Amino acid sequence: MSTYRIQGATGEWEVVIGLEVHAQVTSNAKLFSGAATAFGAEPNSQVSLVDAAMPGMLPVPNRECIRQAVRTGMAIDAQINAWSRFDRKNYFYADLPQGYQISQLYHPIVGEGSLTIEADEKAGIPADKVIGIERIHVEQDAGKLMHDQHPSMSYVDLNRSGVALMEIVSKPDMRSPAEAGAYVRKLRAILRYVGSCDGNMEEGSMRADVNVSVRKPGDEFGTRTETKNVNSVRFVMQTIEHEARRQVDLIEDGGKVVQETRLFDPNTGTTRSMRSKEDAHDYRYFPDPDLLPLELDEAFLAECRSSLPELPDAKRARYVDALGLSDYNARELTAEVETYARFEQLLSETAAKLGKGDRDVATQVANWSLSVAPGVMNALGSEANPAHATAAAQAAILGMQAAGEISGGQAKEIFEIVLKSGRDPAEIADTEGLKQQSDTGAIEAVIDEVLAANADKVEEYRGGKDKLFGFFVGQTMKAMQGKGNPAVVNDLLRKKLDG
Repeated sequence: MSTYRIQGATGEWEVVIGLEVHAQVTSNAKLFSGAATAFGAEPNSQVSLVDAAMPGMLPVPNRECIRQAVRTGMAIDAQINAWSRFDRKNYFYADLPQGYQISQLYHPIVGEGSLTIEADEKAGIPADKVIGIERIHVEQDAGKLMHDQHPSMSYVDLNRSGVALMEIVSKPDMRSPAEAGAYVRKLRAILRYVGSCDGNMEEGSMRADVNVSVRKPGDEFGTRTETKNVNSVRFVMQTIEHEARRQVDLIEDGGKVVQETRLFDPNTGTTRSMRSKEDAHDYRYFPDPDLLPLELDEAFLAECRSSLPELPDAKRARYVDALGLSDYNARELTAEVETYARFEQLLSETAAKLGKGDRDVATQVANWSLSVAPGVMNALGSEANPAHATAAAQAAILGMQAAGEISGGQAKEIFEIVLKSGRDPAEIADTEGLKQQSDTGAIEAVIDEVLAANADKVEEYRGGKDKLFGFFVGQTMKAMQGKGNPAVVNDLLRKKLDG
């Protein structure tokens, strides 16, 4: 796969991408107050006196928010700073009651780390690539302005004011929309594995500021723009595509890219200017006088480290090495928390039912989990009740299939009925006639009839036309209405034709 380039009138251009991901910390209270953080509450119903910046109110750090930030840093093998400090970032906006945001600029809680995005030829990522992460700092979110509630005024909802965010700042290491999309997906997966953020981009609990610049390959970095609050992987990729093309066209027309903040319009797939981009000195950062520095002791760090789950890369490697899964299956199964959780539960149930080790049934369970079960559920649509798709029911179906009692097609039919009715799979197989015939005597009788009716083809087969074997299998299965055990049918046919 060739390197991603923007084709301009003067030749090829390279895009340089860095992302600042804002992830809402999973916690029941805000960063510096005890107010609730639930999504969808009535406007201004989750606002403490601290959040509203009432006089004399002092912030108190939420230990759980700090813990989740540290755990996230550990998950990306980052430097954890045992000493960090909060700063005030000063600017005026109607949804920022204090007139400043409490953040971390000079001494963040998490230093440099990295994550690896996997090769994906189809997506345009020819090889695994390590993306550097510069820092993670914690800060409080602002409120929300609502412009569509009144014809002449904007309303302010402070429910989000003071909510804890982790700002995860990448290095400018990405060179294509595909790499940026893979980075966001991988970062989201890690956050959800760790449990430090739910990753719900639609609800705003994870969003990205997209920094884009262009240059001729090998040149110095160009001037970057920052597109704020992009809330889906697809929109991140669209932002990069549009913004890179816009900058190339602007430069080639004799213009100059200015450092600015832009907004993405999902309806048109374009960006528009919002304001000139401020530098750090414009915000007049200084240490927050109301907050002591954070000092983390070894016991706290040890607890954070011991609480980490098995992470995506380690889990994927285990699936390949210990379970014998293909690289593709391992990658797909570990992409989302829910996917691997369903797979591991079903694997455990199926292995126990069959009295086998996990490795012996892993590929069967993986193929069922990734392809067969979703295919049946999608085909049924609203007729399917997901609550009926229990691990026990699916394990029962896989157990019957592994034992040769039902075929792959019958397994699908049984699962359809389970999804619609919640009936027991074994009962369905018995009462609906969905069982394979493995009685050798009955199968031999059918084979004898098929061979007698096709004596000319038997002679052709025995004369060297081996490809006709598939014809005899098909005729036998047709005569048995698909209920013959394929393995038994194949074995008996070989003996009769070759004997």
